[in-house]
Amino acid sequence: MERLLERARECAEALQKQDEVLVVSHVDADGLASAGLVCRGLDKLNIGYRVRIVKQLDVAALGALSDADAIVFTDLGSGHLDLMDSLGATCIIADHHQPTGRSKTAFHLNPHLFGFNGATDLSGSGTAYLMMRALGSNEELSDLAIVGAVGDLQHIREGGLRGVNKLILQEAEKNRTVAAERDLQAFGRQTRPIHKLLEYASNIYVPGVTGNSEGTLRLLRQLDIQLKKDGRWRRWIDLSSGERRKIISALMQRCLSYGIAPQKVQRLVGEVYTLLGEAEGTALRDASEFSTLLNATARYGFEDIGVEVCLGDRAESYTKAYELLLMHRENLVKGINFVKQTGVTRLSNLQYFHAGDQIRDTIVGIVAGMCKSVAGIDGRLPIIGLANAEDGVKASARGTQELVERRLNLAKAMSEAAISVGGAGGGHDIAAGATVPYGREEEFLVFLNKLIGEQVS
Repeated sequence: MERLLERARECAEALQKQDEVLVVSHVDADGLASAGLVCRGLDKLNIGYRVRIVKQLDVAALGALSDADAIVFTDLGSGHLDLMDSLGATCIIADHHQPTGRSKTAFHLNPHLFGFNGATDLSGSGTAYLMMRALGSNEELSDLAIVGAVGDLQHIREGGLRGVNKLILQEAEKNRTVAAERDLQAFGRQTRPIHKLLEYASNIYVPGVTGNSEGTLRLLRQLDIQLKKDGRWRRWIDLSSGERRKIISALMQRCLSYGIAPQKVQRLVGEVYTLLGEAEGTALRDASEFSTLLNATARYGFEDIGVEVCLGDRAESYTKAYELLLMHRENLVKGINFVKQTGVTRLSNLQYFHAGDQIRDTIVGIVAGMCKSVAGIDGRLPIIGLANAEDGVKASARGTQELVERRLNLAKAMSEAAISVGGAGGGHDIAAGATVPYGREEEFLVFLNKLIGEQVS
């Protein structure tokens, strides 16, 4: 840990010497949270900055950065270390993806270099937070580090944050910016009506509830849960602790009665995170909803709005972001319904669906992850979602902790399979992405199936 913090100090010192920097970050919740907290830290130091959010960092994207004298890469950069020296700029990288290549000049902060797992122990925003914390008193930025970690699903594997993420959480709790508690692991605790929260909960498939509107309402009536009060739908935060326990117990009993393994049923409950500085009942009060709101801005081309929300705009930018969140929710539901209707194709070591133009390439990975709990999906196999994109076919893969324990490494497999057909890919062991040329998807999937089989055999 000390070596990681020492590297964070080295990167911070290099950053402190700059008069102006270009902040380049990834187009997802973790990336926007990373960019936002870095910019807030730079504001305190009176260091000028510009922000550029990108889908991926390839040769073309790197070529467009040649006008900058100093570049801070957050939530990306580690996959292109061999290209950094050619930029002719001071490059500072705060990333958590698996590193590839080498750089002689870049200041590189990455948990993988110090024995930590970037998929579970430290997010991109967490890495950026360590760097900004090394600059001075920036502990109030810890809430964005938690939002980014949750957006990167780093709390899912063990039902709570671990590793360096846990240390950041403890710091946030000490400073009263975040409160952690054990509760139902379902999206929308602050904003969704109870029945919709349960119907769309995707952490685990609950027979007769998940994706079943009538079944959800029936269960709540059987439990004598009042759905409305004073003419408005009650949300999870409106329930008493006794009502919450009653619902959670009923969900667990239902899962067990259908033969779902106890260790999976336990995943219904886990650590949830409340941002104490945000207004109750808003999408920013819960880390999961905050991260999804950021994803909504990024996935629909309004990443600048997401950055502004991270910088503190709770007026115009938040209003626009919330509108995008509502649209994002609708599109995710449509995406899940598409997979339900069309099903998946199974190979020996993976399962996949090809959405073509029916699901946006920017959300196909989220849909794939949510579909892991849908009936008919084999939980023993990784799921790969494909969708058409401007520069080829986007492939997003999601695995399970059980498969990772059997040595699944989707980052390595997706990268090798994509390169074999003239594409590119990378990510984490449990979740990764790639872009492959049109018409080469079948070759890509066949080779990916082979690689995954070799990993987990």
